[in-house]
Amino acid sequence: MRTEAADAGMSTAEYAVGTLAAVAFAGILLKVVTSAGVQNALSALITKALK
Repeated sequence: MRTEAADAGMSTAEYAVGTLAAVAFAGILLKVVTSAGVQNALSALITKALK
Protein backbone atom coordinates (compact mmCIF):
# COMPACT_ATOMS: atom_id res chain seq x y z
CA MET A 1 0.00 0.00 0.00
CA ARG A 2 1.51 3.31 -1.12
CA THR A 3 0.57 6.61 0.47
CA GLU A 4 1.05 10.11 -0.90
CA ALA A 5 2.81 11.26 2.29
CA ALA A 6 5.70 8.86 1.63
CA ASP A 7 6.68 10.83 -1.50
CA ALA A 8 6.19 14.32 -0.06
CA GLY A 9 9.18 16.54 0.63
CA MET A 10 12.90 15.97 0.24
CA SER A 11 14.88 13.13 1.72
CA THR A 12 17.96 13.65 3.85
CA ALA A 13 20.26 13.04 0.88
CA GLU A 14 18.40 15.65 -1.16
CA TYR A 15 18.75 18.16 1.68
CA ALA A 16 22.48 17.45 1.82
CA VAL A 17 22.89 18.00 -1.93
CA GLY A 18 20.78 21.16 -1.81
CA THR A 19 22.78 22.53 1.12
CA LEU A 20 26.07 21.72 -0.60
CA ALA A 21 24.90 23.49 -3.77
CA ALA A 22 23.82 26.56 -1.77
CA VAL A 23 27.18 26.73 0.02
CA ALA A 24 29.07 26.36 -3.27
CA PHE A 25 27.00 29.14 -4.85
CA ALA A 26 27.60 31.39 -1.83
CA GLY A 27 31.34 30.75 -2.06
CA ILE A 28 31.44 31.64 -5.74
CA LEU A 29 29.35 34.75 -5.14
CA LEU A 30 31.68 35.81 -2.32
CA LYS A 31 34.73 35.42 -4.58
CA VAL A 32 33.09 37.49 -7.33
CA VAL A 33 31.90 40.28 -5.03
CA THR A 34 35.24 40.54 -3.22
CA SER A 35 37.32 40.58 -6.42
CA ALA A 36 39.25 43.76 -7.16
CA GLY A 37 37.38 44.48 -10.39
CA VAL A 38 33.96 44.30 -8.81
CA GLN A 39 35.06 46.32 -5.78
CA ASN A 40 36.45 49.04 -8.07
CA ALA A 41 33.26 49.10 -10.12
CA LEU A 42 31.06 49.34 -7.02
CA SER A 43 33.28 52.04 -5.54
CA ALA A 44 33.12 54.05 -8.75
CA LEU A 45 29.33 53.64 -8.90
CA ILE A 46 28.89 54.81 -5.31
CA THR A 47 31.28 57.73 -5.82
CA LYS A 48 29.42 58.80 -8.95
CA ALA A 49 26.06 58.51 -7.18
CA LEU A 50 27.23 60.70 -4.29
CA LYS A 51 28.45 63.52 -6.56
